[in-house]
Amino acid sequence: MPRAGIKDDVRGVRAVTAGARASRDAEFTEFVEAASSSLLRAALVLLDSREDAEDALQVTMLRTYRRWEQAKQAPQAYARAVLVNACRERWRHRGRHPEISQDVDELANVVSFAEAVDRRHVLVRVLRRLPDIQREVLVCRYLLDATVAETATALDIAEGTVKSAASRGLDQRRQLLYDEDKRGRHVHPR
Repeated sequence: MPRAGIKDDVRGVRAVTAGARASRDAEFTEFVEAASSSLLRAALVLLDSREDAEDALQVTMLRTYRRWEQAKQAPQAYARAVLVNACRERWRHRGRHPEISQDVDELANVVSFAEAVDRRHVLVRVLRRLPDIQREVLVCRYLLDATVAETATALDIAEGTVKSAASRGLDQRRQLLYDEDKRGRHVHPR
């Protein structure tokens, strides 16, 4: 008779665990649907290719899911920090395993089907010319719409560094866009 009681206990634990997992999965699925597009846009700016950006997003979502109990307190901030780290890992991987990649200028010529696309390529090219910390700060602050404090936490830097990197990055971006405009690209970011 005691064995039947143990089986019932095991079934009860499995049912509770399945219910908790379903609730967790529903919360996470809602987060993924809400955050994926902005995180992918940020990864596209930080990395050179859509494939790399999608890989970084996949890594971000997997790591966030694994730590969901911790991450769900502030899932956007947690995912931003994970995304930046995933992009940094990709940069390091490229340094150790160089690939032949297409030049952004060639891509802009191939995909010149609309003025908006050309404007985006110029802006991305300009952002890629910024130092890593400035580019990361600008992406977090203005593309992901993070606060100074959230950006500092995501990048593991001081708030003052976020402010100065944002200021310098915007100034340098402005100058680079002016230079592009002088070369005849006529880019006017919105």
